[in-house]
Amino acid sequence: MNIIVVKDYKEMSRKAAKIMASQVILKPDSILGLATGSTPIGMYEELIRMYKNGDLDFSSVKTFNLDEYYGLNKENEQSYYNFMMKNLFKHVNVKKENINIPDGMAMDTEKECLKYEKKIEASGGIDMQVLGIGANGHIGFNEPYESFEPITHLVKLDEKTIKDNSRFFNSVDEVPKTALSMGIKTIMMSKKIILLASGESKKEAIIKTIKGKISPEVPASILQLHKDVTFILDEKAAEEL
Repeated sequence: MNIIVVKDYKEMSRKAAKIMASQVILKPDSILGLATGSTPIGMYEELIRMYKNGDLDFSSVKTFNLDEYYGLNKENEQSYYNFMMKNLFKHVNVKKENINIPDGMAMDTEKECLKYEKKIEASGGIDMQVLGIGANGHIGFNEPYESFEPITHLVKLDEKTIKDNSRFFNSVDEVPKTALSMGIKTIMMSKKIILLASGESKKEAIIKTIKGKISPEVPASILQLHKDVTFILDEKAAEEL
C-alpha cells in the first residue's frame, strides 16, 4: 500500500493525472478502469490538458467504467455515460468502440452484468483502476453490506449515497435507487489501483479503509489486501491518519 498526501484537491488531481499518464505512456493499449462523481473531474481535466499539449495519446486505450445508474438512458444529463462524455471522452481521442459503460437501460440486468464481466476478461483485465470513495466507505456502488459482492451486479443504493448524490439532481426523489456496479472481486483483479479522496467528509472512511479491520461494512477496506494500491489524499481527507 502506497499513501500519498498532498495539500489540496488541485494537487491530488495533478498527482493522479501524472500516474494515469505514465500508465498510458508506458503501455499505450492500457485497459483503464474509470470512475465518476466529483472527485476525478480535476484529474480528467489534467489528462485533457496533457492530450491537447500532445503529451498523451488515447487512441489504443480501452476503458471500463465502474458503474451506471439503472433506469437512466445514455442521453440523460445525469447518466454516467453522459458524465464521461462531457468530462473526458469528447475531449480526447479514445475510440468510441473502446469505451465500455454498463447499460443502465438493460432489460435483463443479470445478462448485462455477465456480458460486462466477459468483456473485461476478454480484454485481458484492467491495468489501472481509478476509485473514489463514499463517506460510508463504498467503492464503485458497492455499498456497506453483510458480504462482499464479487462481480458486476445490480445494487440497491444506500440511503446515504442517495442523499450524497442528490446534489447532482433537482431533488433527492430524482436520484435512482439502483445501479449496475463492478463487484469487489472485479475491482480487486485490477493490476493497479489508485484511490482518490478529498475533503473532511472522507476522513472517517479513509481511516477505516486504511487502518480498520477488513469488513464488507466498509467495502473499501478490502483494498488492504491488494498488491499494488495507491491512495492519493489531500490533507483534509488524511487528517485522521
